[in-house]
Amino acid sequence: MEMKFTDIEFLPKNGRKMNLVTVKGVFDPNTTTDLLINAVKKTISKPKKMLDLGCGTGVVGLSLWLEGLAKEPICSSDLSVPSVYCSQENFRRYDCEADVRCGALFEPWGGEKFDVIIDDISGISQEIAPISPWFGGVPCETGSDGTDLVLNILRNASKYLLKDGYFFFPVLSLSNVDALLREVKEKFYTVELLERQEWPLPKELEVHMPLLKKLSKEGSIKLEERFGMVLCYTEVYLARNPIN
Repeated sequence: MEMKFTDIEFLPKNGRKMNLVTVKGVFDPNTTTDLLINAVKKTISKPKKMLDLGCGTGVVGLSLWLEGLAKEPICSSDLSVPSVYCSQENFRRYDCEADVRCGALFEPWGGEKFDVIIDDISGISQEIAPISPWFGGVPCETGSDGTDLVLNILRNASKYLLKDGYFFFPVLSLSNVDALLREVKEKFYTVELLERQEWPLPKELEVHMPLLKKLSKEGSIKLEERFGMVLCYTEVYLARNPIN
């Protein structure tokens, strides 16, 4: 498959700048990416066997490998074929050995177990995704409250963790945060908030306030109003010690 790559740069917080490639339909690194990388860096001190779910450009695994925190091969997967090609090309550019697979959620990794699992799969309301500035035609089948994919991951992550493993995942307030946290606390004894960042509602969504208020009233998303602005937030959690 021939890909027309575009060059981009990404500089993680307190990290090393990376020169990457992407193609149309692949998520560029964003705030969630940065928060995930930083959460792992503050938790892990030596190289681990790592799985990056929803790898996109491969930026999370590659960044952590450059920091000396991920063993080769880096295991990464994405449902998107262009994402798989981008990740493979980016790992190749940095001479990092990687096992990049195409498939949904944990489907490509049957029988495998990891020290670290990082989930970076879409978790916002399916009704918001197509009118947001982020998706640009990328499919989003997350349900009206944005939890369908993430709940599946939370319910199955422990099956793919080695003993004393670490599971990192983000939650966005444009989804049903309460439902996600209830689920993970039923699956793991230890659930710890590591990162949180608030951000203003994008202008592209401000014109859709009736829809957003309806979703908020239903409990599908959370909106906060302060300083005359509508605020959203991203949080990154660490889950450990599965409940068997």
